[in-house]
Amino acid sequence: MFRILFHTPEIPGNTGAAIRLAAVAGAELHLVEPLGFSLEDSKLRRAGLDYHDLTVLHVHSSLETAWAALRPERVFAYTSEGDVAYTDLAYEPGDVLLFGRESDGLPDDVKHDPRITARVRVPMLPARRSLNLANTASIVLYEAWRQQGFAGAL
Repeated sequence: MFRILFHTPEIPGNTGAAIRLAAVAGAELHLVEPLGFSLEDSKLRRAGLDYHDLTVLHVHSSLETAWAALRPERVFAYTSEGDVAYTDLAYEPGDVLLFGRESDGLPDDVKHDPRITARVRVPMLPARRSLNLANTASIVLYEAWRQQGFAGAL
């Protein structure tokens, strides 16, 4: 269905939570190296609970190898500098939902990559730096899935 792409994530607990999120919502999770942790990290394992075997997880050595594997038609890059709110999009199965690392988001060259369909924001109050990465991915993925009638859900 949807594909979540974390560009160089740094915090194992966020990626663990995203593993669990992908499993319960039927999404794929793609990670672009370098990762700020080992996939064997206990914090990642604890956050992901026992969902690791239920998640489609791919690790890519670079963004270029991720693009080659994903061959996306549409990529939405989530950034506080987005031009459109996440609720203003009409999501389609296969869309790539791209998120940057926790400390500084997506690098400028990634935000302006020609493969990016739109730069998207999740609204928040002024003078706040950002939402938690896993929380932001959850908000966006559930909106996308809601638009598909929660296909496959109970």
